[in-house]
Amino acid sequence: MDDLNTTAEKIRTMEIRGAGRIAVAASAALRDHAKKLKSLPMKEFEIKLEEAAKTLVDTRPTAVSLPNAVALTKRHSSTNVYAAIDEIDSNAEKFIKNAEEALDKIGRIGAERIHDGDVIMTHCNSHAAISIIKTAFDQGKDISVIATESRPRRQGFITIRELNDYGIPTTLIVDSAVRLTMKKVDLVVVGADSISVNGALINKIGTSQLAMAAQEARRNVIVAAETYKFSPRTLLGEMVEIEDRSSEEVIDPEILKELPNVKVSNPAFDVTPAEYIDLIITEVGAFPPAMAFTVIRDYLGLEIADI
Repeated sequence: MDDLNTTAEKIRTMEIRGAGRIAVAASAALRDHAKKLKSLPMKEFEIKLEEAAKTLVDTRPTAVSLPNAVALTKRHSSTNVYAAIDEIDSNAEKFIKNAEEALDKIGRIGAERIHDGDVIMTHCNSHAAISIIKTAFDQGKDISVIATESRPRRQGFITIRELNDYGIPTTLIVDSAVRLTMKKVDLVVVGADSISVNGALINKIGTSQLAMAAQEARRNVIVAAETYKFSPRTLLGEMVEIEDRSSEEVIDPEILKELPNVKVSNPAFDVTPAEYIDLIITEVGAFPPAMAFTVIRDYLGLEIADI
C-alpha cells in the first residue's frame, strides 16, 4: 500500500487523475497515515495530521474534491488519539463508500436526460459523465458519443477506450473541431473539477469551448458532479485557483531550447460561466447552476470551520 507521500506524488504527477479518483485516494491515504501516528501525544498527533493534510491538498490546487475529501476525512471531536483515529477511519470509509455510490446515482439521474437516438459530446475523462452515458446505453437507448482528444495529456483516449470496450459507438475528434462538429450533437455531458457558489464550472481546459459552441448551436450542457466537487471556500469569496502545468506536457524541452523568443502557457483548467450550463447532475438530484449555494449548504457536509 502506498504511503502518504507516494500518493501525493502520484496525484501531483497525474498518475492518479480525475477529481473523484483523487478524492478517494487522498481520503484513504490520510486514513492510513493517521493510523501510523497512534503512538504520538494528542498535540503532536494533530500537528502531524495537519501536515499530512497540507501535503495532499497542495498537490493539485484546482480540484476542490481534494481539500473537501481531506477536510471530511480528518475532522474529529476526540481528545484521545485512538478515538480520533477511529473517527478518521470511519470518516474515510463513509466518504469512499458514498463516492462509489454517487457514480451510480448520478448515472441513473442523468440518463433520464438522454433520449433514444441522441449523439452526446463529452470532454476529457470523467467517471461521472461516463456513468450517465453507460447507464443510458444499459437502458437500451440507441446512443453514440463524440469525444474530444483533450490535449495536451489526451485524456480523451482513456474515454474512447472505455466507451469502446463497453460497446458504445464513439467518434474521436481533435479539440479544435468542437464548433464544427457541434451541429451533429444533441447533448453535451461533461464532468467537473470544481463548482463555485455562483454555479460556474471549473473543468479541464477546453470545457468552456464546448459550452459556448453548444449555446451557439442551442444544445443543452449537462454537468455531472458529485456534491464533494462543490467549492465551499467560494462562499467566503475565495477564487478557485487555475493550475498552470509544465510546458513539457505541450512541447519537447529540447525543441523549446531552440526557440528563445517563445514561452509556453499550459493552463490545465478553464471556467465556464453558469449561464452556459443547463443542469448539474449530482447524487442527490438535478440542480440548475443557480442552486449551487444550496448544494454547498445542505448536502456537502462541511461547516465554515472545516474550510
